[in-house]
Amino acid sequence: MTEYVWRARTVSGDVQTGELEAESEGAVIGQLRRSRLVPLSVKPKPRDISFSFGERVGIKDLVIFTRQFATMINAGLPLVQSLDILGQQTEKKGFAGRVKQVLNDVESGNTLADSMRRHPKVFSELFVNMVAAGEAGGILDVILLRLAEYMEKAEKLRRKVKGAMFYPATVMGFAAMAIAVLLIFVIPTFAGFFIGAGVALPLPTRIVIGASQFLLGWWWAVGLALGGLFYGIKKWKATPAGGVTFDRILLGVPVLGNVVRKSSIARFARTLGTLTASGVPILEGLEITARTSGNKVVENAILESRVSIAGGDTISEPLRKSEVFPPMVVQMINVGEQTGGLDEMLNKVADFYDSEVDSAVDAMTSVIEPIMIVFLGVVVGGMVVAMYLPIFDIIKTVE
Repeated sequence: MTEYVWRARTVSGDVQTGELEAESEGAVIGQLRRSRLVPLSVKPKPRDISFSFGERVGIKDLVIFTRQFATMINAGLPLVQSLDILGQQTEKKGFAGRVKQVLNDVESGNTLADSMRRHPKVFSELFVNMVAAGEAGGILDVILLRLAEYMEKAEKLRRKVKGAMFYPATVMGFAAMAIAVLLIFVIPTFAGFFIGAGVALPLPTRIVIGASQFLLGWWWAVGLALGGLFYGIKKWKATPAGGVTFDRILLGVPVLGNVVRKSSIARFARTLGTLTASGVPILEGLEITARTSGNKVVENAILESRVSIAGGDTISEPLRKSEVFPPMVVQMINVGEQTGGLDEMLNKVADFYDSEVDSAVDAMTSVIEPIMIVFLGVVVGGMVVAMYLPIFDIIKTVE
């Protein structure tokens, strides 16, 4: 993503300037046109290290900002005054600078949503669209509170999944370090002793010593190969076909795939339910939800449902055909469409799958833990036994 500086003409003929983060100049032009602006120039923004350093805005900062903003609007404070207060009391300088830029744009006659849209690093597309719906409906304070609750629940879900991945990754990392220490420091000592003793080495011992010698002599090649492998997977995953294939494989992995699937469904239901309840048009809501799903297979299924809706059909039928969403979810969405309570039904699905993610994480941990213990026992124990086998032969020779 690159930051661009743009100039555009409004419907009334005024010239405005601003900044946008996007993948290309074409994406910036498209976003400006959707905001009813006529692009005049779009150029990459010169890198400003002093401003961008330490500018990352966390979910916690954004939630606090959103809740305080909602409280001020609900209390009857004018929009400009609320933004001025928030800009002054925000501790992070980068965030405070963005809020002040939003304030300046609002004072210049722009809507709050359009002003926030110019800062995609801070305000996501979902955030901006919900603010736009709140402005249009005159319920900005209600929408802001709904946004804060959504972000808190989405962050809680993300942490659950991240925590589930962290434990096995940490254990496997320590296991790899232990094996490397044995091969680099311990095994060579035994190898020198056996060579000096002049005994015939059994096959397991020769394999372990060979692995140690290979690692000592070609450690740089191993590092390059692993780095190249990870880089290649990353680049392949970044391609449209590679991303879909990778995510499909991930969904098919036993136990882990269950966690990924349930977290994606929970995120889909929570996002679309929040957008629908806030008055965002369903087609726009589905497009935003697809991009925030976190899984290409789920994203494609959602986009297909968007095409279905545009053609006059239902959301639920493409979701059923995708075979990604369980029948219960599809049925509940179908009932929500028929009864006019889609947002309520989606929020119920999200609440249910939030608890299902907890159960799936516990199940994954209980399954992975004994597998890792057995793996470590077989590998490390096998190496130790392989190095002790010649010692037994030496003892028999001495006797």
